[in-house]
Amino acid sequence: MITRRFLDFPDFAGRNPFEEMDRVRRYLDQVIGQADAGYRIPRAGVFPLVNLTESKENYILRAELPGVKADDLDIQATGRNITISGQRTIEPDPNARYHRREREAGRFSRALTLPGEIDRDKIDARLTNGVLTLTIAKSEKARPKQIQIRA
Repeated sequence: MITRRFLDFPDFAGRNPFEEMDRVRRYLDQVIGQADAGYRIPRAGVFPLVNLTESKENYILRAELPGVKADDLDIQATGRNITISGQRTIEPDPNARYHRREREAGRFSRALTLPGEIDRDKIDARLTNGVLTLTIAKSEKARPKQIQIRA
């Protein structure tokens, strides 16, 4: 008698033991789906996207900044760090009914640490077709030095 009660508890005969968890998951999917339909859920992301390359004398940083004007950017160089900050504005269409809205507007800031020391007085910045290109000169002590071999 005790074994029968022990083995039958809990009674999972003919039922999925995770049925309640599945029901809760379906309910949460429904609630989140309704919330997403009426409101935009903020997403965390890295903006702007950058590529950092290196030549013998410079670091070249390219950042994608579509829709950002040069006047809306602030670029700071300290030590081995470069900070790009600014604001992107997107004029909303009051008559539009959005089906998908992925482009973010607002303030942004991106800080990068470069692999070596830089010369802060020799940084060239250009913004062309939504791509910011920073040419950052390496400091003299960070540049490779050619060593001559004596015979």
